[in-house]
Amino acid sequence: MNRSAVLHIPMSQYAYGTDEEHIVIRLRAGRGNLTECRLHYGDRACRLTPVLFTEQKMAVVAQTEEFDYWEITLEHPYKRLCYYFTLSDGREEVLYYGERFTDHTVDDRSEYYQLPFNHRADIVTPPEWAQDTIIYNIFPDSFATEYRYLCGRGEEKEWGGVPTRGKLGGTIRGICENVEYLKNLGVNAIYINPIFVAGEYHKYDLLDYFHIDPCFGTDDDFHRLIDVFHANGLKVIIDGVFNHCGWYFFAFDDVVKKGEQSAYRDWFYGLTYPVMRPEDPEEYPGYECFGYERMMPKLNLANPETAEYFCKVGRYWVEKFHIDGWRLDVASEINDGFWRKFREIVKSVDPDAILIGEVWESAAHWLDGTMFDSTMNYDFRKHCRRFFGEQTADAMEFDSRITDMRMRYRKQTVYAQLNLLDSHDVSRFRSLCRDEESFRLAVIFQMTFPGMPSVFYGDEAGLTGILEEEYRQPMPWDTLDESSPLFLLYQKAIALRKRERTLRRGEYRTLLAEPGSRVYGYERYLEEEDGSIESIRIFLNMEEENVPLPEELLGGEILWQEGLKEGQLAAKGFALIKTRD
Repeated sequence: MNRSAVLHIPMSQYAYGTDEEHIVIRLRAGRGNLTECRLHYGDRACRLTPVLFTEQKMAVVAQTEEFDYWEITLEHPYKRLCYYFTLSDGREEVLYYGERFTDHTVDDRSEYYQLPFNHRADIVTPPEWAQDTIIYNIFPDSFATEYRYLCGRGEEKEWGGVPTRGKLGGTIRGICENVEYLKNLGVNAIYINPIFVAGEYHKYDLLDYFHIDPCFGTDDDFHRLIDVFHANGLKVIIDGVFNHCGWYFFAFDDVVKKGEQSAYRDWFYGLTYPVMRPEDPEEYPGYECFGYERMMPKLNLANPETAEYFCKVGRYWVEKFHIDGWRLDVASEINDGFWRKFREIVKSVDPDAILIGEVWESAAHWLDGTMFDSTMNYDFRKHCRRFFGEQTADAMEFDSRITDMRMRYRKQTVYAQLNLLDSHDVSRFRSLCRDEESFRLAVIFQMTFPGMPSVFYGDEAGLTGILEEEYRQPMPWDTLDESSPLFLLYQKAIALRKRERTLRRGEYRTLLAEPGSRVYGYERYLEEEDGSIESIRIFLNMEEENVPLPEELLGGEILWQEGLKEGQLAAKGFALIKTRD
């Protein structure tokens, strides 16, 4: 038995409540190493000694190249659990608890794994609407000035004597006037990059957190946008930039002017006096900032006064404008205590408001239910880049990466992750693909995977770009063709996801992922109220030639296919097949 591969972590993604009546228990083992895994669980408050245990068989629910993930969902279990595992590889059988392998049980129940109480307050509960959401990410300066039009001209306005700049002329009104375009595409939520008063066109160097930037419009324009989008069934998520501010944010301006006498000196990190704004962009500033960007001083959100101010910002836009959530910039560089306060404040106004952290790495730390509901799933993009873009990963490696990504989180979290191929910070995914056919398969995968798919503005129009100037280019309203194959692909994939509940809420299982192959097959499946199982199987062929698919997987209703004929799937073809058992 490969004991070194065995892993269980109590009170984590390996043992958690999905609600008050269901508890998931998970154990990792070497791939193909165990022939059986059994869970023994009992009431940790049992009045008898030894504790009475119930035994249930676990099943392998996912595999990577290295590991099997054994899992069971307990229905109506005890609120307080102690538990252990029996592991067998066909040659030996051992008990596993307390991170130890043994051949016997003990009377001392504290030595077993524990789930002390399945607290309602500890259950991770992202807003339920997240599972049904398809997001359209808008970089406001680049999107629209008005109905199907972007002027493409920069302008400079003034806020409190400080200039604010636009580059391409996008406005809040422009977003609002194109709500029908978004409805026609099929999305049901938008995430807008920063819209508050800031110096540069990207609006990440904040000056005023309580008003819309004058280059984008007015607070009344944003009120109207919220009303129009909500009336049309679209939710609105906005960008919160709380890790840093701009040079002329009132608090930083005060420390520049007053130095150590400033009442706001504790709002920032690493100030050296006198505080100077270096003109040379290559000069390291005498204060902490975002990266080494001198015009974005880092805020000290561990300071109670600073935290209180930005919690007020969080409350204000939810309470007064009724936004549906926040995307939180540079979330991983802000202290946990602030995020817990911020969550408490925002959720007290609207428990259904979603909080999405910008975390580029593994985000389990922030997704325990006390900080964020979701994160921007850059790992999703990274794995897709290797399989659909660079084509450096075969189906097994791709599936291993996807499986690892799923298994590191609780199920509730997986269904709320914001799954992106593009954002304002990375090259357009279409530019990373060798051809449009590969990009199309990536889109199909994105729209059939658990979580919230996020479309970056213009992806549906085939925008490309490697450098910032290119991937933030103007929305191509003049040449936009809503009958183009790519636009129709997005439209149909989104409509199919919205129509088929199984694609939004179903479990995920791998069907085909062989080493050396670039054919990937998986299914989403969902148990209906009558006990039947509805399944949608998806096959993607990234090979340069036709491939046969297993006959036993092809029965059912073909929902959508390109290139499937007589059991053969054409190069860069795909198929979605629906069954019910």
